[in-house]
Amino acid sequence: MRKLLFSIGTLLYTVTCMGTSKKELPNILFLLVDDMQRTCIHHNGCEQVSTPNIDRIYQNGISFHSTYTNGSLGGALSMPSRAMIMTGRGVFQIVKDGQVIPEQHVTLPELLRQHGYITFETGKWHSDFASFNRSFSNGENIFFGGMHTYETNGHVEPRLNHYDSSGKYREKFTGDKFSSEMFADAAIAFLKKQKNGKQPFFAYVAFTSPHDPRLKHPDYGKHYEADTITLPINFLPRHPFDTGDMNVRDEILRPVPRTEEAIKKEIADYYGMISEVDTQIGRVLQALQESGQLDNTILVFASDNGLAVGQHGLLGKQNLYDHSVRIPLIISAPGMEKGTQRNVYCYLSDVYPTLCDLIGIRPSSSVTGKSLLPVMKKEENTHRDHLFLAYNSIQRGLVKDGWKYIIYNIKGEKKEQLFNLNEDPWEMVNLAEMPAYAFLKNAYKRLLKEEMKKNNDFCNLDDFYWWGKPGMISWDESLKLYVEP
Repeated sequence: MRKLLFSIGTLLYTVTCMGTSKKELPNILFLLVDDMQRTCIHHNGCEQVSTPNIDRIYQNGISFHSTYTNGSLGGALSMPSRAMIMTGRGVFQIVKDGQVIPEQHVTLPELLRQHGYITFETGKWHSDFASFNRSFSNGENIFFGGMHTYETNGHVEPRLNHYDSSGKYREKFTGDKFSSEMFADAAIAFLKKQKNGKQPFFAYVAFTSPHDPRLKHPDYGKHYEADTITLPINFLPRHPFDTGDMNVRDEILRPVPRTEEAIKKEIADYYGMISEVDTQIGRVLQALQESGQLDNTILVFASDNGLAVGQHGLLGKQNLYDHSVRIPLIISAPGMEKGTQRNVYCYLSDVYPTLCDLIGIRPSSSVTGKSLLPVMKKEENTHRDHLFLAYNSIQRGLVKDGWKYIIYNIKGEKKEQLFNLNEDPWEMVNLAEMPAYAFLKNAYKRLLKEEMKKNNDFCNLDDFYWWGKPGMISWDESLKLYVEP
């Protein structure tokens, strides 16, 4: 593949909500990957993995150092994460953990359609058909679901859909290429059509890599040998206690205790998929450049969530450690700084209002996220004071001032963790039981309690009835509350 000549132009433009014509509105290219750890990118210090194209995005945009997904109320983190991106709402404000996006929650592409954008999707959509068709005017090689299965040869023969204007999506077909290549091909074909386009476009390219099954592309990417892999600093053979969801699918992919050999093999395959999807991202960016639209395109790169690959003895993302909930986020926009970082606390749900501010349109009234534009323009140097994290009905957490507090309630047994992320970024030293940190721990616990109440959390630090019942709670939209099935 030709070396990508990727540079974001310094084209300055002024956008006002009332005075911008459709032709002048910038395009948006949103590249989303699946289960990619923030620390498994070469630019972020992982020297073992090759990610030249993602690295170039970092070099040409503003990265947000402390971006988190709000969490999940079920085992599949990507479903709520992607719904939060699309709706600009938090995990307790979406419906059925993102399985359905109701009409009153106007999605980002749905809003853009109303402002004259062509909206295109390829790849993973983890919500309902109706919200997809409200959002996108066209698409190709669409994957509805959570993951490619082992039984159907996974990424090698992905089961996909063509765009169906009726919204029924009854006819699936089997792809003849690796999933990432299929999605990149569809995005490239779309971008080629925009060379002389008179309408702005929103292209959402939602890859399913590096989510397992961890299969290798025969041609693209780099292959890694297990015996060359260095284990992460926080590798453990087993987690020191029951997190409350140790039988979830992700955690039973390998037996416990985890051996060094087994985890090195998992990491080698994981890196291989990261390098492969990086190559496909490079192909898409090359097509954007060749379309002539690069200098008038806002580029977003993110992952839906992270993943444990042997860290803390885990293999999934059903936890509140940074490797699972802290994610890469880069926004590159005309007229904005390049190759810089903002160390502010933010959520994935903040991307929606940020993009609206960048192009000069008002977000839907259903959006609860907070725009990052003032931080991008250095008008403000803080964004959120703290972050609230949740997993299922068993884990709650709070991040503030470089510290993280987590509380577990497993079958009535409570467990607390307190980490100094500045001194212990790998979250290996639990300070929760040390008397010297009791005041800080209790202060964070009080703030967490306030956040839980503010978010109408069905778990309560004073009443543990709902705690420890994973999968037993569902949202009733008509009643506006969580109920038992």
